[in-house]
Amino acid sequence: MKTKKIPNLQIIPPSQESGLYETDTFMPKMHQVCIAVGKRASGKSTSVINLIERMKFDYCIAVSPTMSSNKELMDRLNIENVFEDIDDTSVIDQIKDIIKKEAEDLERYEEELKKYNKLMKDLKEGKYLNDDLLLQFFSDEGSFIKPTHRWDGRKCRIAVIFDDMLGSGIYSKPRKLNGLSTYSRHVGQLKKGGAIGCSLFFMIQSFKCQTGGLNKVIRNQCTSLILFKTKDKQELKDIGESVSGEINEELFNNVYDTAIREPYDFLFIDLHKKKEHPSMFRRKLDEFIITEELK
Repeated sequence: MKTKKIPNLQIIPPSQESGLYETDTFMPKMHQVCIAVGKRASGKSTSVINLIERMKFDYCIAVSPTMSSNKELMDRLNIENVFEDIDDTSVIDQIKDIIKKEAEDLERYEEELKKYNKLMKDLKEGKYLNDDLLLQFFSDEGSFIKPTHRWDGRKCRIAVIFDDMLGSGIYSKPRKLNGLSTYSRHVGQLKKGGAIGCSLFFMIQSFKCQTGGLNKVIRNQCTSLILFKTKDKQELKDIGESVSGEINEELFNNVYDTAIREPYDFLFIDLHKKKEHPSMFRRKLDEFIITEELK
């Protein structure tokens, strides 16, 4: 079989990934659609807490009927909004509104800072000063007030946590949640391009569920998977199939056995790993699993 090049039709990739935020060297990329799978008391909450803390999110939005009573999550993470009515699909719209307001506030700040800098430049150069700008930035105390922004002029990092949602209306009627999962990094679009975006973290007890669980659309959007010990061979097979494009079933089972050795161990699967990471698999967060086949 032969091929023949066609001139001037090369695919030119974008200079950077859409919605990408800088993260620490050994952290996964942002934004995330992370699914943590484990039975009750397996350690899902602890694993997600540690990941969110290390990825340095500014604050979290929680969708859960039990979040207010989950002291560990509430104390360690900056959870600013809690939605307890998990049957109300309008919760997804409210989350999008929160992120949209962050985009609007950032654009407000950038526009005010531009006007402020012009006023300071005109003042320094002895030019005519715009009366409206003077009124806007000159305080009653006789000094100029520079515009402020909660996040000092940068895009904030928002994590959205979904927990104890099995059988909920949001999961059972997933149209809005499917949409959020599909374009989460594009929520809160900015006029100059880009968006605020958000990362989603789903804590579930079963990877697949006949009714009221995470559907295939959301599972297909998954960028990372946290898997605790399971005795369900079919579940392990299902998860193995979800990464079958990377490794075969036998190698996946070997990786799983390498990761799950002690209580609260989990296999971390990074489906969109950074180029510098030696493997897409880790035992917990701090130990890459490397085999000849994965090099």
